[in-house]
Amino acid sequence: MASLPSSVAAPEPGRQPVAFRGGLPDLNHAPDVRLPLRFMLAGLMSLAAALGILVAQPHLLTAYHYHHHVVAITHLLVLGFLLSVVFGATYQLVPVALETRLHSERLARWHFPIHLVSVASMVWMFWVWNMKEVGHFGSGLALGAGFFVWNIARTLRRVSRWDPVAFGIASMLVWLTATVAAGLAVAAAKSTYELVDRPGLHPLLAAPLQGLRAIADAVARFDALGVMHAHAHLGVLGIFILLTIAIAYRLVPMFLISEVQRPARAWASLILLNLGLVTIAFALPLQPAWKPLAALLTVAGLACYGIELAAIVHARRRRTLDWGLRAFLTAQALLVPVAALGLLLSRPGLALTEFIGRLENLYGFLALFGVVAFAILGMLYKILPFLVWFATYSREVGRSRTPTLQEMISVPLQMAGYTLWIAGLVVISTAILLAHDLLARIGASVLAASFVTFLVNAARILRHRFQPQLAPLAHPGNRPSTATLP
Repeated sequence: MASLPSSVAAPEPGRQPVAFRGGLPDLNHAPDVRLPLRFMLAGLMSLAAALGILVAQPHLLTAYHYHHHVVAITHLLVLGFLLSVVFGATYQLVPVALETRLHSERLARWHFPIHLVSVASMVWMFWVWNMKEVGHFGSGLALGAGFFVWNIARTLRRVSRWDPVAFGIASMLVWLTATVAAGLAVAAAKSTYELVDRPGLHPLLAAPLQGLRAIADAVARFDALGVMHAHAHLGVLGIFILLTIAIAYRLVPMFLISEVQRPARAWASLILLNLGLVTIAFALPLQPAWKPLAALLTVAGLACYGIELAAIVHARRRRTLDWGLRAFLTAQALLVPVAALGLLLSRPGLALTEFIGRLENLYGFLALFGVVAFAILGMLYKILPFLVWFATYSREVGRSRTPTLQEMISVPLQMAGYTLWIAGLVVISTAILLAHDLLARIGASVLAASFVTFLVNAARILRHRFQPQLAPLAHPGNRPSTATLP
């Protein structure tokens, strides 16, 4: 009797078994599994590098964030890990969640090498603080992001009915574009343009250089720290948290056998977050007096999301929460302290004292490692096994006994990784508040140990792609029964 990772009907002769019931996805719409996996694996390598650097140089966690090495490690985490995984997951999940095909797999395949080279080069140029080269390689990142935005936007055009999920994904595309443009503008502002005044400069070179200098002059009129904070908020909140919320409205009900309880509340959460982001974009560099309004709009959106997510979980028919979902839901709960810090730091006229600087560091750390990274690692425990299972075993349904998703991972390792990640967050948060480098190294080591447990489980999952584990059916002539997701 075949073991299925979801309610999969036995395949008709000559057809791939892709029909799912009970709210589970129809992977007929999904692209080749190698496309999302290459982005995800590149992201995991970036997180491994980032954690290794933090263990070796723990002062990067306790130093004020306006430092070039902190900026470099932040971009390694944000662009290398978070954005890479988001690109891969979006290419996979958007067609499935919206029940349509990706506009162009070829364009997505070209996106990967451009993204990989651009991010690696940008991080190094941040480390040595060569902002002109950051701008050059950032243009490559922008090209890849443009491919992504075009591809997903054209995919969204095929959607017949817009819901909060589609709206959230479309909003993310807007904020991704704005964040990349803002980053390029900041890089332009920190570069020099001595060639512009050189006699005999060819017009084809002079015109773009003059345009860049005009952008640099415009950005220089604003508060440098405010511009950087706006860029960071548009990225973390507008890309990662907004997309997490939108996808959660589809994936959490799918995995828990539940449904969105009040669609109006889901819509309200995304609309309020978008209004908060618009206000943030103006308040931080231009009108600091608007910061409380931006914070209140954002927190109101997060509150609507939290209430709706709790209602979805409460109404679930699958009572057991696996460790991947526990990690995701714990990460969402950490939005509460992050929102509280955001409200505190939004007070007008708040002086940048040493303690306030530490609170800003804690705010950024919890948002990145506590909310976004933790949520992504939790969801990868749901996505990776399913991708590998489908690519490896879907054609064997009805022919051989295939492993369940539960059999592809080690639950004790999941439990250990979950506990260690929370412990690492607590230790590093304490280290940031105390500006204690040794404590920061201990905390970074604990996070790294947690990530090792994830990598071991990821290796166990990927092993099935190269060494399938099949067994004969107990009754070869019988149709397989169905089983639910573990």
